[in-house]
This record gives sequence, structure tokens and C-alpha cells, in this order.
Amino acid sequence: MKKVSTLIICLLSLQIVKATPSSVFQATSLAAQTARRDTVILPAIKKPTPVIVQGNMFKRRLDSIKQDVPLDYNEYVQSYIDVYTHNREEMGRVLGLTKYYFPIYEKAFRDAGIPDEIKYLSIVESKLDPYAISRVGAAGPWQFMFTTAKLYGLNMNDYVDDRRDPIQASYAAAAYLKDAYQEFGDWLLAIASYNCGKSNVEHAIDKAGANDFWAIREYLPAETRGYVPAFIAVTYVMKYYNSVNIIPQACSMPLKTDTVMVNKYIALGTVANVLAVDINQLTILNPAYTRLIVNGTNNAPRRLVIPQIDKTKYGALYEALNNSTMVAVAPHATVATYREEKPEKNSPYHKVKKGETLDGIADAYGVELQELKAWNHLHSNKAVVGQMLKISETISQQADTTAVKRNTSYITYKVKRGDTLSGIAAKFDGVSVEKIKSLNGLKNGQLQPGMTIKIGKG
Repeated sequence: MKKVSTLIICLLSLQIVKATPSSVFQATSLAAQTARRDTVILPAIKKPTPVIVQGNMFKRRLDSIKQDVPLDYNEYVQSYIDVYTHNREEMGRVLGLTKYYFPIYEKAFRDAGIPDEIKYLSIVESKLDPYAISRVGAAGPWQFMFTTAKLYGLNMNDYVDDRRDPIQASYAAAAYLKDAYQEFGDWLLAIASYNCGKSNVEHAIDKAGANDFWAIREYLPAETRGYVPAFIAVTYVMKYYNSVNIIPQACSMPLKTDTVMVNKYIALGTVANVLAVDINQLTILNPAYTRLIVNGTNNAPRRLVIPQIDKTKYGALYEALNNSTMVAVAPHATVATYREEKPEKNSPYHKVKKGETLDGIADAYGVELQELKAWNHLHSNKAVVGQMLKISETISQQADTTAVKRNTSYITYKVKRGDTLSGIAAKFDGVSVEKIKSLNGLKNGQLQPGMTIKIGKG
């Protein structure tokens, strides 16, 4: 996994003492539960020089580009504008990458009803690097932590990490930001919560007795105090790069691509050989595949992004995608053979093999991990070698001959702010907290607004 590099910036006039990895600072993570005070993600700005706001050129420009998100101007924003404009080469490279990544972000945000300008937040997070990873484990262009990624529908298993997928991760980021905006009614507060979590923003609002970022700023974690000014600053720089002598570099990504849905296990190396393209190029277009293998199945086909090719090559590509035997070629030309092991669809059980995980087994059979755990009365994500797992709700009922026949159909319920398991259980006849936890594989019973849970009927 690519490590985020460290960049030291010395701006004596501003007394900026430390910059962090990834861009000018370390790629931060989306923490929905707790703040992380162990990670400094932004330059520590000591006593930024006060600015004269009235008639200020920066304020006028920010006002002119402001759309749905307030782009306030003050000494904190100015400090980060100075940081970014002193990294002209780095920002030029980022500008080149926006030609590939921003159309992806824009579609995801448009579909979710999120302001277009929030796409610049990914630059603050990762410099548009799908391989960015923070020291606390946040990953991908939108820097999701594992738990939050799961809550917002991203899949992580032996073969894939959807946090790296710019499409999947952008839709998840849009969903989080939409939930946060619905809760706080303010885009800057929603952006702040993306960095430190909703609970920290709620506590800051309570302490300040206000619902405005600048009013609650002093009560937020240290890194979040600079996070919103950094977002406003990078928005400015992306819009006015010409005026600060930043030259966009050529985009290193292919701008014309095709998408193929794959229902087989296929190595990226095989596809690269068939299409006669660089394996590294194919890998960066498909960063989610941690083993360089597309893990598609009939029930859960996976997306494969390829450079736009001549139509005459589609025949060979089709043959490769429908051949279960494949050759996996690593980026350094180490060749290894791999043969897809298909699950036995006619069997009601799956015997756990060495190296398998519950995530991988659920993915192979096209079922949800929580369902697999519920059918087998599992309370952890550990798969025990040799264990026989039930892989169907119907089969589970038939196999349990000692159980009383019951109706196991369910309805779904979307969690609202303030909901508790006991409160939800009280709304439905015959439903208990334990039943909800068991059906949904909830280990600690923690709920997040916007998540959907199953409620058993009968």
C-alpha cells in the first residue's frame, strides 16, 4: 500500500511550523464516532496575521465563486491559501488529476444533491490519491475508516477495498455529508464533522450555544479547527490557480475509459495482456482490487475500468472474461497461476478453508455478512477453519429440524437521530433488542442515523 509522504513547509512570515503527509498535510480520516487528537493533519499556524477584510481581493474572489457552501474569509483561511500557493508544483499535479477524478465526484454529488464545490474536500483529504492511507488506517481518496466505510455500504475483504474505489467512495462520502447536513443544517458544520465526527460537532455546539462553525471552532478538536479553513483555501486555489502562477500538469490518468461488469474472478494482469496495456495503468484505474484480481460473481458482478480500446479487441477481452483459468501478473512481472474456486451452489453449507474470511465467503455466495452471521449465530467476523456454515436463510430453516417453524420475513427501518434499539423495538410487536441485534449482526448495539436495519416479523 502506498505510504503518504511527508512534506515540510517553512513559511517564516506565517510561523508555520509543521506540515503533514499526503498533500500539505496528512490524509485525514472520516471518524463517525470519536475525534482523533493523535493525528496532526494540518500545518500548525500560530497567531495568523490579522487581515483587513473590507475590500480585500481574496474576500471578493471567494464571494464571487460562492455557491451553496459559505466561503468565509479570515486570517485562518489566508494562512492556508499561503500554504497551498507555496506548493505550486504539487498543486499543479493535483490540478492535472482533477480532469479524471472530478467528473466522478461531480456525478456522485449531483445524484445525492450535494453542493458541487465540496468535491475540493478530497484534495484536503488525500491529494486525489486512491492509495492514500493515514497512520490510523483511513484509506482512499475520501479517507474512510473501516467502521464508517461499512456503515455507508463500502466493502472490504480479501480481494477488495472499496474505500480506494473513487466511484464507490464518492457515493459513500456524499451519503455521509448529506446525513450530516440534514442533522446540522449547515455545510461548514457537515464538513467539520467529516473530519472529527458528528458527536464532536454536537458537543461543540452545546458548549458554544451556537450553530455556526466560526462560533464553535474553539471547542472543536485542534485538527478540525484548521480543516474547514483549509477546505475554503483549496477551493480558492483551484479556482484562481492562474493568478498565483500554478501551472496544471498533464493528467497521468487516461481520460477516455470504458466500464465492463465482470461476473468471474479475473486477474488484472490477464486483462492487461489481452488489451496490450500497461498493468500499472490498469491498476490505477481499478485501485480497489488489493490482489489485482477482480472478484466478480454472478450474484455480485464487479466493475472493471479499462482504457478506451479499439472495438476489435472486445472479442479477446470477452474470451478472457469468460475463462475461469487465468494468469495473474504482478506489477513487477512476477507470474503466478490462479484458478477460480467456485462455491458449490447446490450445497446448503460451506466448509471454511484455510485463509478464508467471513467477508470473502459472504461475497462469494452473494449474501450479506450480517445475514451469514445471523444464520450461523456468530458474534464475531472470525471464520474457523473446518466450520460448516449455512449459506442460505431458507436452508437454515430447513436444516434446523428442532426449531419451531416460524415466519422469518422482515421489514426494514431507517434509523433516525435519537433512535435507540429499545425505542425501535417498542414500535413493533414481538420485537426485542436482542432480536434486532441478532438479525442485523450488531455486536455493540450502536446505531448511526441513516443506517437501515432489519426488523423481524412474527
